[in-house]
Amino acid sequence: MRGRRRFRTAVAAATAALLCGGALSGCTAGEPEKAPVKASAPRPKPRPAPSWDVSPASVAAVGDSMTRAFDACSLLSDCPEVSWATGTDTAVNSLALRLLGPEKVATRSWNLARTGARMADLPAQMAGAAAEKPELVTVMMGANDACRATPDLMTPVADFRASFETALARLRAGAPKAQVYVASVPDLKRLWSTGRVSPTGLEVWKLGICGAMLADAADLGPAAERRRSAVRDRVVAYNGVLEKVCAKDARCRYDGGAVFGFRFDGGQLSPWDWFHPSRDGQARLAELAYRRITEE
Repeated sequence: MRGRRRFRTAVAAATAALLCGGALSGCTAGEPEKAPVKASAPRPKPRPAPSWDVSPASVAAVGDSMTRAFDACSLLSDCPEVSWATGTDTAVNSLALRLLGPEKVATRSWNLARTGARMADLPAQMAGAAAEKPELVTVMMGANDACRATPDLMTPVADFRASFETALARLRAGAPKAQVYVASVPDLKRLWSTGRVSPTGLEVWKLGICGAMLADAADLGPAAERRRSAVRDRVVAYNGVLEKVCAKDARCRYDGGAVFGFRFDGGQLSPWDWFHPSRDGQARLAELAYRRITEE
């Protein structure tokens, strides 16, 4: 009996030795050896986002006729002195006046906007802004992309996005540390609802201003309403692009839809075209921009 026990014990020991010899990890007498724990590589610390400067010392403005203050002072002409962004008119109290003071506006601000410009024109404007090495660039662009003769001529959203992304890349290539304030595209349907109660507005709009939205302004039929809603939906889509693309840039601030949501009235519209901002409208745009840019 004892001989058989010794035999079984010897066989078990030999089997265990063979198993241990063929295993990938070593064995101990009591339990299999645990695999060594690999030391994890240290994780790189994320770079802190650059802090936003609420008092930039120079301002470049890019955009369209709204930033050029078209029809704000006289018929069919730019009036950059009352521009919301870089104007010198103390009644408007432009963004540049508020940030720089009257003594520096002439030498430390640049209005590079162009009446009639669309988003496809923004990359060239941004390259020009970058050459000035400004601490802040303001962007108000997109109304002309929606204000076409008919809705089918509006700039496709994908093209709008591509041009805006290219514009920011142009700025970063020449002025990597410049801050950017991006204003939302105004609510053109609200503009229609405000101006259509004015006999002057109705007559002026017949000349072809922003036909996609303002043509047949007195028509309240379903086809006209669908047309206006299509334009408004496109503006909403443009603003979504501005917000999302800006959010990817640590030095960019979108206005949060402030311009789009502003409840302007007839007093903020040009008396000549009932479309562009008046002096008072320019002052309201300056207030909205200053409030967003100086948020801590």
